[in-house]
Amino acid sequence: MTDAKIDKAKAAQKKVLPAVNKKVFFSAAIGTLAVTLWALFAPTNAEGVLGAVVVWASDWFGWFYVLLVAVVLVFVIYLAASRHGQTKLGPEHSKPEFGLLSWASMLFAAGISTDLMFFAVAEPVTQYLAPPSTEPETVDAAREATVWTLFHYGLSGWGLYALMGLALAYFAYRMNMPLAIRSALAPIFGKRIHGVIGDSVDFAALLGTIFGVATSLGIGVVMVNVGLNAVFGLPVTTGSQIAIVAVGVVVATFSAVSGVDKGIKFLSLLNVFMAIALSIWVLLAGNTRFLLDAFVLNVTDFARLFPNMVGQTFAFEDTGTWMTDWTLFFWAWWIAWASFVGLFLARISRGRTIRQFVIGTLTIPFIYIFMWISIYGNSALDLIRNGNKEFGEQTMVNPEGGFYELLAQYPAFIVIAAIATVTALLFYVTSADSAALVMANLSSFLPTPQDDGRPALRIFWAVATGALTIGMLIVGGVTALQNATVIMGLPFAFVIILVMIGLHKALRVDANRSNSADQGLPASLMRRSAPGHDNLKQQLTRVLSFPGRSKALDFENSVLLPTLQEIAEEMQSRGLDARACRASSDGHAAEDGELIQLEVDGDGEYPFHYQVWPHKVGVPSFGGRVPKGAEEYVRMEVYFDGGASQGYDIMGYTKDQIIDDVLDKYERHVEFLYMNDSSNGRNPE
Repeated sequence: MTDAKIDKAKAAQKKVLPAVNKKVFFSAAIGTLAVTLWALFAPTNAEGVLGAVVVWASDWFGWFYVLLVAVVLVFVIYLAASRHGQTKLGPEHSKPEFGLLSWASMLFAAGISTDLMFFAVAEPVTQYLAPPSTEPETVDAAREATVWTLFHYGLSGWGLYALMGLALAYFAYRMNMPLAIRSALAPIFGKRIHGVIGDSVDFAALLGTIFGVATSLGIGVVMVNVGLNAVFGLPVTTGSQIAIVAVGVVVATFSAVSGVDKGIKFLSLLNVFMAIALSIWVLLAGNTRFLLDAFVLNVTDFARLFPNMVGQTFAFEDTGTWMTDWTLFFWAWWIAWASFVGLFLARISRGRTIRQFVIGTLTIPFIYIFMWISIYGNSALDLIRNGNKEFGEQTMVNPEGGFYELLAQYPAFIVIAAIATVTALLFYVTSADSAALVMANLSSFLPTPQDDGRPALRIFWAVATGALTIGMLIVGGVTALQNATVIMGLPFAFVIILVMIGLHKALRVDANRSNSADQGLPASLMRRSAPGHDNLKQQLTRVLSFPGRSKALDFENSVLLPTLQEIAEEMQSRGLDARACRASSDGHAAEDGELIQLEVDGDGEYPFHYQVWPHKVGVPSFGGRVPKGAEEYVRMEVYFDGGASQGYDIMGYTKDQIIDDVLDKYERHVEFLYMNDSSNGRNPE
């Protein structure tokens, strides 16, 4: 086959759109449509049922939410601090796809929506005037009010995002599995994740995602409506909010269809810069000295109160509906968003280590959140404590108006309100477009982690989320959305437990593989120093050659594949289940496969895979000089056990060298099986 034909075939293959996971898609779509129609045509009944179910969930599972969120935070910090922290979310030689600023901006914008503007004023005010147990309107109440808001928006919630992002990125980019929630459960359920179990998990994730996102978008719509009312006099009505949803869906759809590298990245950066500019204005135009003093006090208060808040269930106090309205709602909300944000974070975090990922996820957004809540929350508290109690009471009754009412206390209100409204709209769009992209991925069979769901699927989920948001706003506004989130987040909370178990098991296996590689190194070196290997000139010639696709294909057919088949036949003669063939990206045999692999014990718990993938890369320069010839060449890179690239090229290896390399890897695999059995308390014999 000529280079032209191969390139044409590859191009045609790339144009094939990912298949839709019909079981997951139709189940989630029907469920969303049913709830939306129920809300539109029987709003009173929907509101009553949602309220009753959320009371039941809070009474019986409140302790579970509190415990789960605390355990997840401890777990991800443990992973970052342990030996697993150096593990890359991808092959060992991989580099981050996005720079730190772009990554941090997308990380933040995906995980926080307009609701931060909503609660940065509304919650501190409410916790000051109606705290759970402290005496209202006291200095202690003021200090705790901001800390409660930071607690609900801080480390605990981002711990959930970090867990899901870690699990998805690890299994997708290091283990070469689909970028889907089900992949994280493979160490527990094995190949059964490709059946009912996997579909159920992805369905729960998808349903939780759309309700969690709808809650944020519902709050965002109300915020934008209030802002447009302040700037242009647009009435605050359900009709206005429906129109805003329609506009937001259109913008979010265009952004989601354009993909991560273009629309979402640009809007995320613009969003963060505008929000920072708005915060600086409030800091400088307000009581600057007080706000700086309060910020430092908030830091020490948060460090002091956080350990107690993590496990606070108020078992000995009657706080009424406070736990349901605040902590349980927030934890359910974070859980509902975890699959969405986790999958998105995984999509943008390939090449980072677990330690980098956890530190970045827990600190970068939280520093921004801390700044935002401290500035706006303390500004609101300062206003109330200086005599404007009416502002606080109105904010409790009409929380969406509290943010703009606070901005009205500063110069150039119309200009600042316009900037705030655009910022809120951008928050809305960046959440909606990211969610549409992720939900399309959750309901698709993606050939590789770099692929995204069909554009039509992204459009569908953007529209479906908008329709659900409208339905919930008609039912009971923000309260109905909060109730739905608490309910829909519960099923996925149990999935999160399985994700922790699966990730820990996989990382332990990964560590055993690394240890087995060290154990197998002496034998590997002995074989490589044995007689019969290429001399210096031959080896240097191979290193400095840059073959095209035709030579690579000739190497595959004449040397690589026959050698692997000979190894497989020898293993079969010794009673091993082995085969060598061309395969597709999912490892299944294919006549015109993308890779060549040797598989041993394919149906076992830990099969052995020696895979060779052809990669077209740029020809390197030497001392600033590029060798003559083509600008690109083909590397035949080795992938070993679970899809982890070994980072070297075997193009031009002789038959004996390939045999040596395979035996090196297989000996490492046998050593891994021995060590894994030993660490699990099983007798290796």
